[in-house]
Amino acid sequence: MSAFTVPIQTGQLHTAAIDGGRLEAYLPTPCLQNHASFLHELENGDLLCAWFGGTQEGVPDISIYVARLKKGETQWSEAEKLSDDDTRSEQNPVIFTTPDGALWLAYTAQLSGHQNTAIVRRRISHDGGQTWGDTADWFETPGIFIRQPPVFTEEGNWVMPIFLCRVAEGERWTGNDDISAVMVSKDAGQTWQQHEVPNSVGCVHMNIQPLKDGSFIALYRSRWADYIYLSRSQDAIHWSDPVPTELPNNNSSIQFICLNNGHLALIYNHRRADSNAERRTSLYDDIEDSEDHGELVEQASNAGQSAFWGAPRAPMTLALSTDGGHTWPSRRDLEIGDGYCMTNNSIEKKNREYSYPTIIQGQDANLHIAFTYFRQRIKYVRVNESWVIK
Repeated sequence: MSAFTVPIQTGQLHTAAIDGGRLEAYLPTPCLQNHASFLHELENGDLLCAWFGGTQEGVPDISIYVARLKKGETQWSEAEKLSDDDTRSEQNPVIFTTPDGALWLAYTAQLSGHQNTAIVRRRISHDGGQTWGDTADWFETPGIFIRQPPVFTEEGNWVMPIFLCRVAEGERWTGNDDISAVMVSKDAGQTWQQHEVPNSVGCVHMNIQPLKDGSFIALYRSRWADYIYLSRSQDAIHWSDPVPTELPNNNSSIQFICLNNGHLALIYNHRRADSNAERRTSLYDDIEDSEDHGELVEQASNAGQSAFWGAPRAPMTLALSTDGGHTWPSRRDLEIGDGYCMTNNSIEKKNREYSYPTIIQGQDANLHIAFTYFRQRIKYVRVNESWVIK
């Protein structure tokens, strides 16, 4: 199970061989490794999918790619490369449309495996992603990371969830002291102010969604690989302490949305770490630094726990909540397997993870999903809400 065969033409949407209730495709890519996809639907109904690709995460040849599925068509376009800094690993793309109609592509850019060196960059398009403006630094403070989309409140605030990869002087980042925060702009993205989520050490990839009652809910990935965490807010700026939900987490990314009917749809790995299982020392323990950072010591753990790396990243599960995130009674797996991720190596095809999912509800009311498949491909899947409960 070290490799897989891509069915029919790459990028061609087709009915799944083992499940007539879903459509799927593997996106075209020129890269050995492909990871961290992100979906966005344009006003005209086109779908854009962004991800990062190259040799291996943390290597400077990692860049941002975007492909398009035009409305009504069944063939994803070839991938377009939209970043090219040969000194930094460019990761975690996020695409969103601002209230003024501009299309933003934002992503991180870090030195090797040092997430504490990451800065956030952006490019803006005014023609639906046909052409893009110059690359500019958005958040320049080192260690700011993104993964999830912003929310735009009725008060006119732009709220961008971030997480902070913090280390003490002389330490090597391993994720032991990461926290979540929101960057808030009250002037349409011109200036930003940071607001930390209280008691959020270990809670990252903050994903915010508005609920039908006007409040906001956030779900988090856990560095401790135990549970998905949750907090709530009335304004998307000031948040309650994150608390564990009933759902497990394996220190891998999640994403959820509020559907048109008020239900929540969450895509994630239904897996937590086994404390007695084999683990990695860090996410980047199988690459060499491309620059000299001197002698760095292992990062201390200020929370009494250390980040757990290497927990299997499978199955890939879709879950529903009909009570605002209090319970998640309906679940169905999209992919099953051993989820082996003790290495990120794609050259030798050693990784077998399903991870970093993204989900949106389209204008057609269907659920559009994409995720990492063995770190070799990005897989796209389309289902409807009723598929989950069959």
